[in-house]
This record gives sequence, structure tokens and C-alpha cells, in this order.
Amino acid sequence: MTDEQHTLDSRDAEAGIFSRPYAAATTTFAVVMFLTGFAALAVVPTLPTAVQDLDGVSLFPVVAGCFVAASLLGGVLGGHWADRSGARRPLALGIVLSVVTLLVSASSVSVWQLAAGRFLDGLAAGMVAVSVTTAIGQSYPESLRPRMLALMSASWVVPSLVGPPLAGVVADWWSWRAVFYGLAVLTALPAVALMAVLRRPAEDGAAGPADLPPEEERAARPPLLVAALLSLGAALGQYGVSGWSVRHLLFVAAGLALLVVFAPKLLPKGTWRGARGLPTTVLLRGLTSGSYFTIEALVPLMLITERDVAPVTVGVAFTVSAVLWAGASWVQGKLLQDVARHRLVVVGALIMAASVALAVAGCFGPPATALAAMPLAAVGMGLLDPCVTVLSLGHSAPHRQGHTTSAMQTNMNLGQVVVLAMASGVLNACISSGATALDGYAVAFALLLAPPLLVAALAVRARAV
Repeated sequence: MTDEQHTLDSRDAEAGIFSRPYAAATTTFAVVMFLTGFAALAVVPTLPTAVQDLDGVSLFPVVAGCFVAASLLGGVLGGHWADRSGARRPLALGIVLSVVTLLVSASSVSVWQLAAGRFLDGLAAGMVAVSVTTAIGQSYPESLRPRMLALMSASWVVPSLVGPPLAGVVADWWSWRAVFYGLAVLTALPAVALMAVLRRPAEDGAAGPADLPPEEERAARPPLLVAALLSLGAALGQYGVSGWSVRHLLFVAAGLALLVVFAPKLLPKGTWRGARGLPTTVLLRGLTSGSYFTIEALVPLMLITERDVAPVTVGVAFTVSAVLWAGASWVQGKLLQDVARHRLVVVGALIMAASVALAVAGCFGPPATALAAMPLAAVGMGLLDPCVTVLSLGHSAPHRQGHTTSAMQTNMNLGQVVVLAMASGVLNACISSGATALDGYAVAFALLLAPPLLVAALAVRARAV
């Protein structure tokens, strides 16, 4: 970096993310993430009621798995599109598609239509997530990116406080369909205003998409068939881990085979062996997201089914976790901005490891011990997750930031599928062998110690050059 570039970057940092050059983009991205978070957090608690009303309880794993599977494909499509023509168009399409999918789900006459709605929702969510991250990389200097990523996390705070209880009240007093229709209206009205902002030309100096030579353009095209097969593998895996039988094992085997064969084609070379630079940052995203969301899935299940903890208490833990995640993200972006990003990744990973230890202890000690694992894990993720994103953007050329963010999104979803599947498989195997359910949970939680410890060991390989 030249002295002139350093001076300009410092001036941008002093100006802030709400200064005149960035105010419109900052507001747009914050509103998009707010709406995305509100819809996501309100819909998920409503799904069990919806599948029960549609006589499709046995197909709940398909409905739930469609979202993760489709987000893989949406991330690849959105990232490539953002590299070719900028992040505004895929972001706009993702917002429109979010409204459409809510209407499809709300009008469901069968569980398969609901599954189709969730698939479209995952496609839209993948495009929006990748587009927002890519747009931040294209529109903001490196010094402002941590603050923007912290703001993106903070935009989920209000949805986490209001979304789940409000959706529960509406579904209980009225109908689960009213939740989907209401979210469609809530998303559609601001989307009209957002379209005007997204159509404005980028500010001077913004790092927009680059024109590539024909040979590089061809090399940068995502293998869409590969992405589709990878999504299929994720869906099969999600369905397979929902039960314990020969049929489910066959689904797991088929899903795993597709993931092993096709996942490396959508990830940077050397990702799974932790090659220095970008491959390691992509690997870290998969390990951390897989560990966190497995904790978020299995700890509440254990507390409610085995420790007789009230669901409302678990719901409060979810809310506290969201607030602490946003708070930790703000701290890393504002108070710790001068600390090397890879060092904060180490700290966050060790905090996550401590949360796993609490989950293990909570299987036999006071339930509050396991309950505390969720907020503590959120603190770790709030510290390390924005840092991993900043490191990934720093290792990417401007015209490849969309490709990078789609790879991060892909491995995030793969981490959720694989880590949750492994933990669920260990849990079911322990119970089938005659162990108590609490013993099975303890072993499954102990398995989750490996990913954060591996992240702490590998973080130095992701440090900025």
C-alpha cells in the first residue's frame, strides 16, 4: 500500500460508514439484513406447526433441509453474478425472490409445496448473503469493512428479540399462514424503496466488478451442475440424519459421496488441507459455523427433552445469544480494530471450546450450565466470524470477491451439514448401543471440541500478508 492509498484509507475510516459517500449503501445493507433476519427467525419456529397442519410431519427433515441445500446453489449463483456485473443485481433479485417464496409457502396446500417454498427461500438467502458481503468488499475500504460487518450482525438484534415470540403469538392466535403472509408484506414494502437505492450508480472510487480477459472469464464461471449436485448431497445428508435405519444410512452415504466428490470443485484449492491464505479462511468458516449451529441445535433439544427445561427458557437463551453475538462483533470492529484479525480468531475459537465444555458438563450437572453454552458460543462467534470474513476479502482480488464470498457461504453450509450429521450420528449410535440419552449427548458434545481447537491451531495460516 502506498502512502497516498494509506492516507485515503485513513480519511475513509475517519469519515465512517454513515458518512456521505457510504450513507445510502450502509442504510440499504442494514435494512436488507434486518428483513432477512426477521424473516429467518420468525419462519423457523413456525415450520413444525405448518407441517403438522399439512399432514407431513414425517417429511419435516426435507422441509428443513431444503433451505440449507438451496443456499449452497444460491451462494454460487450470487457470487458469480456479483463478480461479473456487481452485487446490486443479484441482491435485488434475492430481495424479490424472498417475497415470492413467502407467498409460495403461505399458500401451501401440501408439504411438498412448503418444501418448494423453503427451497426458494434458501436460494434467495444464499444470493442475498453473498451479495451483501461482496458489495461490502466492492464499496468500502478495508479499514471500514470490520465496522460494516459488525453492523450486519447488529441488524439481527431486533429480529432476534421480536421475531420468534411474535411469530408464535400469530400462529397460536390466528394461523401459521398469517406469519408467512405478514412477512411477505413486511418485506415487499421496503423492497420497493430499496430498488431505487440499488439502481443508483456506485460512488466514485468504489471497487466494482472488473472486466476479465475471455480465458479468465471462462475459468471464473461456476460449475452450476456441480453446485446443483452439491445441493442435492446436502439435502440427502439432512434427510439421512433425521433417523436411524438402513434407509437413512443409505441417504447419508449417498449425500456424503456427493459432498466428497463435488465440494472441492467449489472451494479454493487446498481448503481441506488448510493451505495458507484464502483456503484456510474458507476452512475456518466451515468449522466454526458447523460447531456453533450444532450447539444451537443439540443443546436446546437435550435441555427440553432430557432435562425438562421450559421452552421459554431456551428461547430466552436464543435471544441472549443473538445480542451477545452482535455485541462481540461490535467490540471486534470498534474497540479491537487494531488487533490482528487472526489473533481474534484464536480468542474466539478458544471461547467456543469453553462453551462446548459447558455443554458436556451440563449433561450431568445443573441444566443452567448447558444453557450457558449457547451465549458463550455466540460471544466466540461474534469475535471470530467477522474477522474470518475480513481475512478472506483481504486474500481476494477485487474481481474475485464474489467468488470468495460464495466459497465461504458454500463451506459454511457444508460445515453445518457435516458437523451436525457427525454429532447426530454419534448420538444415535450411543443410544442404539444401550447408553442413556444424556451419555449420548455428552459424547456428541465432546466431539464438538475438535473443530474450535483446530481453528485456533490453523488461524495463523489465515493471517493477512
